[in-house]
Amino acid sequence: TPQANTTVEPEFAILWPPGYAVLNARITSPSSSIMQRMQDYWPGTDSYLDQFGAAPLSAVAYCCTGASYVAGRDAEDALVERIEAERGYPLIMSALAITDALRALGAKHIGLVTPYPDDLTKASIGYWESRGFTVRDCVKAVGEAGAFHPIYSLTGASARNAMTPLRNKPLDAIVLLGTGMPTLAPIAEVAGQGGPPVISCMLCLAWRTKVAVDGDTPGAENLAPWLAGEGWAARLAA
Repeated sequence: TPQANTTVEPEFAILWPPGYAVLNARITSPSSSIMQRMQDYWPGTDSYLDQFGAAPLSAVAYCCTGASYVAGRDAEDALVERIEAERGYPLIMSALAITDALRALGAKHIGLVTPYPDDLTKASIGYWESRGFTVRDCVKAVGEAGAFHPIYSLTGASARNAMTPLRNKPLDAIVLLGTGMPTLAPIAEVAGQGGPPVISCMLCLAWRTKVAVDGDTPGAENLAPWLAGEGWAARLAA
């Protein structure tokens, strides 16, 4: 989890079904620049994994999507391949979890809700296109001026308001970006209402990690209950 991220652990607590335990390590950078932090995070991956010591891990979820945008597709694929070969457990990248979800949905043309500054949003669009998707529209989520962090201080209402104009557009899916932007409430609100399916970094990351832990193959059948809010929507409401 990125060092100041206040969203991953609460949303994972809601998303994760009974019988699974989550441990957390923090990825860090001394920089105040978001783009620089995205560059700093990547080289330290082994040190973050070392924080878990001898814990018997079934999989590790990398809860930072922006680092994948900056590093690019080829570097991301190489990192996953190396870590899995050296450490013996799956490394589930947030960006790759979304990629797998979009492929399971058969989505080609997507709309993005982005919490990022313009330079990181641009890198994001380039990343999704490198994975074979066409970004048809992109809307920025706006938070409160002067908040402690431009992304982590966003609310579910920020994501909902940005998502609304995309709901009636000819898109195969809507992607709510950023593990730091709360997304579960707006996804639960539109579940079963028709229109393009709505996914997010956290929803896809939880789904894809559970699939890896269970030894299953990611696909539309095991993604559908997550999109419908099965289990987790009730925990969110509680």
